[in-house]
Amino acid sequence: MNSKVQFVDITESQEGQRIDNFLIKTLKNLPRSRLYRIIRKGEVRVNKKRIKPEYKLCLGDQVRIPPVQLNTVDDKPVIISAELLEKVSSAILFENDSIIVLNKPSGLAVHSGSGLRFGAIDVLRKLREKFDIELVHRLDRDTSGCLLFAKNRQSLLAMQNLFKSQQLRKTYLAIVKGHWDRSVTDIQLALLKQTMSNGERKVFVDERGQQAHTVIEEVSHFSEKGVDYSLLKIRLLTGRTHQIRVHCKSQNHEIAGDAKYGDRNFDRQIKKIAGSRLLLHASELEIPQNDHTKGLDIKAPVPLEIAKLISTI
Repeated sequence: MNSKVQFVDITESQEGQRIDNFLIKTLKNLPRSRLYRIIRKGEVRVNKKRIKPEYKLCLGDQVRIPPVQLNTVDDKPVIISAELLEKVSSAILFENDSIIVLNKPSGLAVHSGSGLRFGAIDVLRKLREKFDIELVHRLDRDTSGCLLFAKNRQSLLAMQNLFKSQQLRKTYLAIVKGHWDRSVTDIQLALLKQTMSNGERKVFVDERGQQAHTVIEEVSHFSEKGVDYSLLKIRLLTGRTHQIRVHCKSQNHEIAGDAKYGDRNFDRQIKKIAGSRLLLHASELEIPQNDHTKGLDIKAPVPLEIAKLISTI
C-alpha cells in the first residue's frame, strides 16, 4: 500500500522526539531499513532541510514525509503470548507513576523491526495500556538487565536529560576473553557506524565517528576447564551503539557469546560451561532524586549464565 506525501506540524506533545522515533510511530508498517534510507537520502525534510536520524524535533517544525510503500502483512494484530506477558511483568524491578525499570531478558529486542513483530516496549504497552510508554534508552537484543521506560512525555524528557548530563549512571557486567590488564581502566575511542555490503550494520573504532567513553571499574580473572576469562564491571559515560562490545574488542578481549564482534573459538569454549548467550548484563541503574522519582539504585540479578562462571567469587 502506497502512502501519500504528508506535511506534519510538530506540536508540544511531539517536541524533543528524535526524527527517527517520530517516523517509526507515524509509519508503523515501514521496515526500519527503508525508514533510515529515506532519512539518509534527504526524502524526509524538516523545515525544507535535510536532517540526520538523531535530529530532535522542535515546536513548530514542519516535517515532510515522502510517499512510501507500506507493508500490509504487518496489518495483522500482534499477538503476545500470556507466558511472555507474565515473564516481562515479573521482571519489573521498579515502577511508579512516571517510570518503569525492567530486567530485560536476553533475546528480547527492545522494539519491533528487522523481521521482529514486537519488542519489550510493545509488551509493556500491552501490560500498561493506560500509559504512554516510551523507551528512555536502548539495550541490544541479546543484552540483559536494567532497561528504563517512561510512562509519560514529561518523565521521558526528564530521564533523557539526566542521561545527557551523566547524572544517571549505568553499570554493566561482562565476561570477556583472556586476562584483562587491570591498568586499562579508561577507553576513549570514537565509534563509527557502517553498513556492510550484505546490509548488516556494524560499528568500528574510527576517528571519524562519535566520541565514546567507557570506564572499567573492576576486573576479576578466572580460569575454568582450561579457559581464561575476566569479569568486568563497566560504567558507560556515553551511550553509543555497541559501545561496550566494540571497545572490548579493541583491547583484544571480546565479550563471550558475541556473534557480531566475538571470538568464535572462545565462544565455543565458554558455551560448554555457561551456554551461548551474549554475556553482557546491565546490572545497575542509579537515578538521582528528581521531580519524577526519589533517588534510586536499582540492581538486576546476575544472570545464571554469568553466575556459573563467577561462582568462585
